[in-house]
Formats: sequence, C-alpha cells, structure tokens
Amino acid sequence: MRIDLVINRRAKRYAREPRLVDRIAGAASALARERCRVHATTTLAELEEVCVELAARGTDLVLFAGGDGSLMAGVTALARAFGSAPLPSVAPIPGGTVCTVARNWGLAGEPARTLERVLLGPRRVSRRPTLRVRELEPAAPRVRELEPAAARGHGGAALAERVGFMFGTGLVARFFELYYAGADPGLAHAGKLALRIFGESFVGGPVARRVLTPLPCTLSVDGEALPAPGWSLVCASVVRDLGLGFVVNHRAGVDPARPHLVASCLSPRRLGPRAPSVLFGRPIGGQGAVDRLAARFEVDFHEPRGAYVLDGELLYASRVTVTAGPLLDVVTPA
Repeated sequence: MRIDLVINRRAKRYAREPRLVDRIAGAASALARERCRVHATTTLAELEEVCVELAARGTDLVLFAGGDGSLMAGVTALARAFGSAPLPSVAPIPGGTVCTVARNWGLAGEPARTLERVLLGPRRVSRRPTLRVRELEPAAPRVRELEPAAARGHGGAALAERVGFMFGTGLVARFFELYYAGADPGLAHAGKLALRIFGESFVGGPVARRVLTPLPCTLSVDGEALPAPGWSLVCASVVRDLGLGFVVNHRAGVDPARPHLVASCLSPRRLGPRAPSVLFGRPIGGQGAVDRLAARFEVDFHEPRGAYVLDGELLYASRVTVTAGPLLDVVTPA
C-alpha cells in the first residue's frame, strides 16, 4: 500500500511546535515500515506540486496533517491534480486550531497517536460527500438598484474552485472576522464570542448587530432567485457539527448529490434567540427560512467583494456557487 503524509508546517499545532513535524514524519516512516513518504509543505504552491507528483506516480492513501483549512486545501489540490481519475483515499491527522471536520469523523487528539491509530489499528473506509465551491466574476458590470432580482446570478467566468466540507456567509463570515481578530483563536475564544453574540441578540448589542444583521446579497437556489434582499445566514455542510456543538445542517450528508442548505433572513433580535435550536439539531425556522437539500445554490454579493468561509478559511468573492463535490473515501480507525 502506497501511503503519503502531507504536513502543513503552518498549521497552528506544527507552527507552535516545529519539532513535532520531525517527530510525526519519523513516526510515519516507522509505523508504515518505510512505505510512507513524507511531504512537509509551507505554501499552497508546494502543496500543488506534491499533489501533481502523487497523481503522476500514484498513491493509495494520503494523510493530511493540519487543520480544517489544510484538509480543504489538500483535497482541492488532489482533485485538481487527478482530474477525472479516481481520487486516492484520504485521512486527516489533526494539527490545527479546531479540526472540526476530523472531529466529525471521529479523529481527534494528539497527532502522533492519531497517526498510529490510522496506520496500525483496524481501519474503516467510508465514502463521504464534499462541496464544490466556485468563485465567479460578474457576467457584466451592472447597477444593482436598476437590475431586476430575477436577472441576477447567471453567467460569469469561474475565477477559483475549491473542494471542501463547510460553507457559510452572513453571520458565519462575520463571526470568523471577529474570531480571527482575537489575540489567540481557539475553542475558548470562539465559545466566549458565541455567548456574547447570543446574549446581546436579546438587547440589540453592537456585536450581535454586527454579526447577525442580514447581509445584502441575492440567494438563488436550484435556479430560483429568492425574494429576500439580504440574508443573515447562508450555510451548507456535508458534516453535521459545525463546531461548538452547532448542528445547523441537521441533514448534512443525507444526499451526496444535494448538500443541505440552511438560510435565514431574520433580524438579530429574532435570529439570536433561535441559537438553542441548532444545539439540538432542530431547524432554525422563521419567516422566509430555507431548509432544504439543494443541487446548486448561488450567492451574489451586493458589495464588490463579499466574505464567505470554507472550512474555517475566510475568503472573498463577488459571487459564489455551491454544488456537490467529488465523493471521498475517508480512512478512520474502525
């Protein structure tokens, strides 16, 4: 069995403990009895080169050591390098800030121990769905005030394409903007920020207003432009738990061809108090809510560049489309 371990040196755990990279690399070689090749990368360009090499010579299992963003970038680079050929099996080795996707798949804890469990213990291979997120340029310059809503969201050339697992804009992007502005991003910081937003939503506090106010954008689902002029939340995921126990997409992964989309246009005072619903995996609800499996949806931001989040990475585009991505064979301990 051909195994490749790709380590993101910039992932939080490895950046904080550089010697851990060498320890994990040594452990991988020992555990896999010299059948494992190790690739330590620092840039996306290096990651792309590694995946091109893997596509050229072949591999059976690729271990991505890092966080959610590392996994997303790695799977994206694999999909680009392999093209129409079948993708190799993958497994995340947690080493980032939160590692939400890996936790959904039952992988958590110290990286070397997780590596040992994947390589030496009984393994299970599960076919997992993904999201394909395309950034698009506008079809033509336009004056939004004069343009009919139904005419938006069509045409335009693809600028970038990524394969990931959790997409969000509106409150998701604004939350991450505040989260990354903190001195030490992590679960504790995220939890405190979430509690503050929830508390302020009842009284109209400034942070809650900043995060929960509907974002001016047009949402089109399966070819239909929805009437709301703005959305406080647009979220799609193929894993149930988005972190901190929030199960916004309670039907995530039900249909590999149709990701679960949840969207709300509620005001801060009406949306914030509904947070407990997602802790129990219940629909957010409310007037104008979207809660459905969608083959394709598109977000057309009314600003030149709107913020969105894919697997914890804060990105910017004028328009994005989300569809189902390739199916992945994910290896986890049995």
